[in-house]
Amino acid sequence: MLRTLTDEEKEARARALVEAGKEEVLRRQRAIEEAARRAEEEVRLAKQREEAERRAAEEEARKKLEEEARRKAEDQLQKRLREAQAQAPQSTAAAHRAQQLLDADGGREDRTVPRAGAGAPRPAGGAPRPVGARPAGAAGPGGALRRPPMMPPPKRPTTPGRREDPKRRTGKIDVGAALNDEDTVRGRSLAALRRANEKEKRKMYSASEPAQKVYREVTIPESISVQDLANRMSERGADVIRTLMKMGQLVTINHTLDADTAELVVSEMGHTPKRVAEGDIEVGLGADQDAPEALQPRPPVVTIMGHVDHGKTSLLDALRATDVAAHEAGGITQHIGAYQVNLPSGQKITFLDTPGHEAFTAMRARGAKVTDIVVLVVAADDGIMPQTIEAIAHAKAAHVPMIVAINKVDKPGADASRVRQALLQHEVQVEEFGGDVQSVEVSALKKTNLDKLEEAILLQAELLDLKANPDRAAEGTIVEAKLDPGRGSVATVLVQRGTLHTGDVFVAGAVWGRVRRLVDDRNNSVEAAGPAFPVEVLGLNGTPEAGDEFHVVDTESRAREIAEYRARRDRQAQLAKAAGGRGTLEEMLAGIREGTAKELPVVIKADVQGSVEAIAASLAKLSTDKVSVRVLYSGVGGVNESDVTLARASKALIIGFNVRANPQAREMSRRDKVEMRYYSIIYNVVDDVKALMTGLLEPTYKETFLGNAEIRQVFKITKVGNVGGCYVTEGQVKRGAKVRLLRDNTVIHEGTLKTLKRFKDEVREVGAGFECGMAFENYEDIREGDIIECFDVEEIRPTL
Repeated sequence: MLRTLTDEEKEARARALVEAGKEEVLRRQRAIEEAARRAEEEVRLAKQREEAERRAAEEEARKKLEEEARRKAEDQLQKRLREAQAQAPQSTAAAHRAQQLLDADGGREDRTVPRAGAGAPRPAGGAPRPVGARPAGAAGPGGALRRPPMMPPPKRPTTPGRREDPKRRTGKIDVGAALNDEDTVRGRSLAALRRANEKEKRKMYSASEPAQKVYREVTIPESISVQDLANRMSERGADVIRTLMKMGQLVTINHTLDADTAELVVSEMGHTPKRVAEGDIEVGLGADQDAPEALQPRPPVVTIMGHVDHGKTSLLDALRATDVAAHEAGGITQHIGAYQVNLPSGQKITFLDTPGHEAFTAMRARGAKVTDIVVLVVAADDGIMPQTIEAIAHAKAAHVPMIVAINKVDKPGADASRVRQALLQHEVQVEEFGGDVQSVEVSALKKTNLDKLEEAILLQAELLDLKANPDRAAEGTIVEAKLDPGRGSVATVLVQRGTLHTGDVFVAGAVWGRVRRLVDDRNNSVEAAGPAFPVEVLGLNGTPEAGDEFHVVDTESRAREIAEYRARRDRQAQLAKAAGGRGTLEEMLAGIREGTAKELPVVIKADVQGSVEAIAASLAKLSTDKVSVRVLYSGVGGVNESDVTLARASKALIIGFNVRANPQAREMSRRDKVEMRYYSIIYNVVDDVKALMTGLLEPTYKETFLGNAEIRQVFKITKVGNVGGCYVTEGQVKRGAKVRLLRDNTVIHEGTLKTLKRFKDEVREVGAGFECGMAFENYEDIREGDIIECFDVEEIRPTL
């Protein structure tokens, strides 16, 4: 059968198309940014390659220069040595010593010049002379050894301020230098040359590429210490303290700064501030939407509600008996408050076993939207009862489709048509009477028509088109939680989208943990749980509340931060609720003014049915196109806990007409801040609700001119400030009225008067033609010749 899309579905699809367009624009922007970033990266890498090639070329040129200088130094040394040998031949020991010095210093760039005649030529062939042999011409007359005259060594050029023989240059010496006891300055080692080259490179790089300051995007929380702020900016703590001192604040490195001051410091030091709130830790938690092509059909989630002793438990047991998997297992063991039934056709239905409509509404009050279909159980022999009416009201408030199961049709005196007619009084029109609510006659005891009930549930689920994405991080709702003595904290989770796996890190309300084990409704361990699959989760560090949202996160640190933030938020809310006073009507009025409340929900309880109908009809007449009254539930009798729970879930006002609340309901309303009003006259009810609805319209203000005064002289009075001596030129000036300060026909200041005096006495008003003294509240800049305009503002209340 073809189904026309509802307005909500059309709006949802339109929003999905808009979101898809936004995502496409964002994707294109990210692609453009990525291309620009890659281009910048390629340019930077090209510059680095060019710089490396330039440095390599410079290093190669330097090595060639050093090699050329070394070769020239060796040639010069060889030349000097040959000249010295030709002029003054020396002894064998001296020649041997010179040759050793030449061999030792041949590879050094910086050498000392050998003494003249320091070495003699060796015999031909380079063979060493025998011991005691003398060179020709060395013996003088009488056979004595004659020493040739020695040439003085060349003087080394001295540098002013430089020591001739630094101690750090002396060290290793050869055997000849030790025997002759001569002081020889040693040349620089290779390590010293290497250090000098590195130093020159550093100087060159620092001169060509000065260090540039790196500007960062600094994340600023609600409070941060000076040390943490300096670390996030990569600045010195002393610089941050110096900046704060320039701003007039004397702080230490451990001082805590507020977000505004930290933002000023970051901006002053050239960085980009980024303000984050404490609640930003929850940003992105379950806010993303799934793509339509990723959605897959999921089983419906059904809650069974109804009056006491109408056969809810028997019907649940009968539905469990139709479970094919349970027949295969040979028995049924119910461990948790949610379970799945596998039908012979292969389809599945998930049932929530909540204890009555109060628990259903309690979960909805915490923001849980887990139920897809409500099965209302009504006994055919008993008809509509008070809790049946309340269950209908709770289902309507949740905007959940309803299926009526007329139970106990096998009993004598059962009349299903009478039940259908009674439902019309509560705006529940079944299909037999031309409505859209399905009704099925069943018998839980004899197990008749249970298949028709399941078919009705599957048909309603097909109309709802229930789908979810299983290929993502799991999200769900806590159905119930308990503290097991042997297993610790155990929570029953209904997965709404995604797949929950063993080992996932999750957060549920103010509790976090890691999934150690998953147990299904038959006490079997499972490795994963998909959408609409109820499981027990072990591994929590605490016990969450029923209705808390369940999210899988990436890391334990984020789960811990989210849980700690929620715990602090809940604790502050409890303290504020305990310390705060009443004022729910004022809060609702503020919500209406802000446009967040389009309707005014109420719960009506009266002593007789006629009063209930009269109050509901009178309030319905007050509805306009701007704001309307929505009666969530109306009934006869005192206000009970169920009424307070419904009002708290929908933020409604409870109206009690000639009835009172029981002690438990009063305590619950006082604890949950639910507004409850008692009346005995219908007109008072209408007037109060009408006054609340008028809050939608903004009031208008009318300004009335009173008079003008000219400042003739300004007096400075100690402990008072500047007081203007004025002359009233027109009208009158009143002490409680509003005033404006005009200078050259331009409004300089608008405020109130702090004082209005005639001579030394405070007066209420001053008429035209009289002098007076006036001073402004929190304003001192008044001058002679200024005009003070006095006026009055009248507020005009709007009406419906």
